[in-house]
Amino acid sequence: MVARIVNYSYTGDGQELGRRAEAGILPILKAQPGFKSYSVAFSDDKVFSSSAWESRADAESGSAAVASWVAENMTEVSLIGSVEYAEIAFSTALGVSAA
Repeated sequence: MVARIVNYSYTGDGQELGRRAEAGILPILKAQPGFKSYSVAFSDDKVFSSSAWESRADAESGSAAVASWVAENMTEVSLIGSVEYAEIAFSTALGVSAA
């Protein structure tokens, strides 16, 4: 299983951005093959996004599927650094164990 992890900066109301992401991005991701989970967390001026997928190819396809929606609907969000993909060692939420 693969995680897609991204850090963004943002301006405005984080809770409102979270509601918009849940309403707009989550349905698109759920329709993608290999999708497992999606989480968004906010700090003072940063957004942390993490999603889990069956494979890196699925994660990359899911990312491409939401790109235009994000570009049109979340102009107050900017990518910090790069998109990272990593193998999930374990996850209590997903029932994945390293043992």
